[in-house]
Amino acid sequence: MRETATADATATPPGDVAPTAQPPVGGLRLGTRSWAFAQSLRPRQWIKNILVFAAPLAAGRLWDLPVLLDTLVALAAFVAASAGGYLINDARDVDRDRAHPTKRRRPIARGDVPLVLAYTAGLLLQLGAIGVPAVTGYGELAICVGVYVVCTTLYSNWLKHEPVVDLALVAAGFLLRSMAGGLAAGIPLSRWFLIVAAFGSLFMVAGKRYSEIVTLGDDQGTRPSLREYSASYLRFVWSTSAAVVIAAYCLWAFEVADQRAGETTAPWTSLSIAPLVLGLLKYARDVDRGYTGEPEEIVLRDKVLLALGAAWLVLFGLGVLHV
Repeated sequence: MRETATADATATPPGDVAPTAQPPVGGLRLGTRSWAFAQSLRPRQWIKNILVFAAPLAAGRLWDLPVLLDTLVALAAFVAASAGGYLINDARDVDRDRAHPTKRRRPIARGDVPLVLAYTAGLLLQLGAIGVPAVTGYGELAICVGVYVVCTTLYSNWLKHEPVVDLALVAAGFLLRSMAGGLAAGIPLSRWFLIVAAFGSLFMVAGKRYSEIVTLGDDQGTRPSLREYSASYLRFVWSTSAAVVIAAYCLWAFEVADQRAGETTAPWTSLSIAPLVLGLLKYARDVDRGYTGEPEEIVLRDKVLLALGAAWLVLFGLGVLHV
């Protein structure tokens, strides 16, 4: 009896709430969903949008404050448009993604983000990416973003599994990004720039498809478009694209060197050919070994590739700045 009384005395008094180690369920659910929604925007893939700086950089005008501000507008527009596209694409492909070895971990595939929310937010982001530039004096940028949205919509809804066309549409997304900064700032786009940007985009897309084939193996059925390709075909596409990129870049670099033959400046543009070619070869080696993932993921985890990219950027920058 005395032990029972002692136990009762140490129990929680009537009217008090026993302490708990778990946070409120409602708050936890809200925080989890907010984080899942942020993840579904794929912020890691926004790095692709730095391509909007390509045209101003190639023209040697990126450091002009008005041009830089215009380019940042283009960056914001493409971040919004691409994030909206990711939401809509993941919502549409939710069943297929759940059967994919890695895509099943995406928030929408896990069921952490409601499909209605994904569709609604994605549509609003894409409309804003087109509408805001259109009403603020960036008409050509609005057209560029609009074409990007049309291409991604066609790809996601009808042409994702159409061989060759799917490669062209994904590559067009990279090309439009690389044009956006120049269009926003009113910078003319040279023929060499367009050739390098177009075939460089095709090189990355074909390489990504090839790495998926190597990695997925017997699980290629989770991505129907891969059934239409063989590893040898995709290797041919990415080899041809790399050859065009190298040839066009060399012609541009030598043309610039000839134009400045009477000057005392060092041939920086010609020297930039070396890290460009080595970078393409290193990237191709990574893809050939089946390092699957987005192009930016392959680049960021390869220190040698990052060093080559930095060397190219320095030499290219010195060349376009007429040092």
